[in-house]
Amino acid sequence: MNGNEAEFAAAESPDATDGENSGPPPAPEDAPDNTPGLEPLDGQGSGGGRPSKPRPGLHLVATPIGNARDITLRALDTLRGADLVLCEDTRVTSRLMQIHGLHKPLMPYHDHNAAKVRPEILHRLAQGAVIALVSDAGTPMISDPGYKLVAQAVAAGIAVTTLPGPSSVLAALTLAALPTDRFLFAGFLPPKTAARRAALEDLAVVGATLVFLESAQRLPDMLADAAAMLGPRPAAVARELTKLFEEVRRDPLDALARHYETAGPPKGEVVVVIGPPDAAAAPLESEVDRALLAELAHAGPSAAAAKVAAAFGLPRRQVYARAMALKDQP
Repeated sequence: MNGNEAEFAAAESPDATDGENSGPPPAPEDAPDNTPGLEPLDGQGSGGGRPSKPRPGLHLVATPIGNARDITLRALDTLRGADLVLCEDTRVTSRLMQIHGLHKPLMPYHDHNAAKVRPEILHRLAQGAVIALVSDAGTPMISDPGYKLVAQAVAAGIAVTTLPGPSSVLAALTLAALPTDRFLFAGFLPPKTAARRAALEDLAVVGATLVFLESAQRLPDMLADAAAMLGPRPAAVARELTKLFEEVRRDPLDALARHYETAGPPKGEVVVVIGPPDAAAAPLESEVDRALLAELAHAGPSAAAAKVAAAFGLPRRQVYARAMALKDQP
């Protein structure tokens, strides 16, 4: 996940407890790992014990989105065994590596230098290197550079694997209290109002929960535009996820827009989750058609569509297309 800065919060681990709350007794050391769907501890098929060196290839490693303890054992093993770690900002990744006692060569890999350094990376991979790709925070390839490297590595027959882990997109989605069976991650909306509203208008008909990344400074304007284009849908603004001051504010879009218009931009990185359109509350096509026909009797298609779209809370371009169809009917 892209961001201006990634900070890692320290979190103390509670001491192990005795008695009934301490969990089931450990299995004998020689007991086989028969858990369905899980490989042995080292993930290499060699059983438990000390992890072996990662296999040659490109490893996509998820990193914490705020709390340094939210990193998997396998991610630590891979970073420890890597020949090179590719990262967006070496300062951010150095801090994470220091926290976990890891010391590996780091190479910046971001939008501004990717084309220049990619051939060298692919050459090293072809020679059998173990290279890890991380983002500043979260899962690589999610609103981050890297897809061209992966595509070219795959085309060259180089092994590529993923080490799943933290994701601000999924964390916010699970906390939003909105439907999760279908969702669309739409990344960052355009920064300018007109382009942002056009993008939201296109997304208005998507029958799924929408998830966006947004800068704190643009959040008030983004919410105002979302409320104007999508209506009072239920939504959530999640910020500082997994950190000490984690906050999730849940309200209809118009209420969230009013709150941040008054309170101003929040601190921290932000994820906005917006619920899907309510099919039960959607106006019947016949109602929209009647309203359009009434407006078309004394106005052009553009003006009629604008008025009806505002009245029903529908995308203007969708209503305009319907107005043109009605206008052309005999």
